[in-house]
Amino acid sequence: MKIVKTPVSNEIIENLKVGDKIAINGIIYTGRDAVLPKLQQKIAENKIDEIPFDLNGIAILHTAVSGAGIAPTTSNKKEIESSIPSLSSAGVKIHIGKGSLSEQTKNALNKEKSIFVVTPPVAALLTQAVKSKKVVAFQEEGIEAIFKLNVVNFLGIVAIAHGETIY
Repeated sequence: MKIVKTPVSNEIIENLKVGDKIAINGIIYTGRDAVLPKLQQKIAENKIDEIPFDLNGIAILHTAVSGAGIAPTTSNKKEIESSIPSLSSAGVKIHIGKGSLSEQTKNALNKEKSIFVVTPPVAALLTQAVKSKKVVAFQEEGIEAIFKLNVVNFLGIVAIAHGETIY
């Protein structure tokens, strides 16, 4: 098990490979269908200063946050997968979700020195790793708003790194 602390540097990413089991500690941001296109639009419009957190070195979990807990949603949904290249280009280093991604997205991750991590399909285990949560953007989207999660030992497996994939 490799321990990964956020924010993540390119050096940390370079030392991870497909199949590595990781435990993320620090801050993870959430986002899915409703908000990732909004982040992507702010980047495209050069309005990064309107994003209330620094994208450099962060991890984004493709999920909603509800009282029932958290679990990743399918990352190859158009609204989510299409945001991965631009978010990576803007500094996001780890994208966390489930499912396979396209060759184009795999290549974009490689180019930007970012990775895709899948999580075990166990919502209770993942929710237990969350020590605190707070809405930080797009509150109007309810459980699909962007949350800032403080996590300890949030488990995952590197699924795409350096142009390689487990799929």
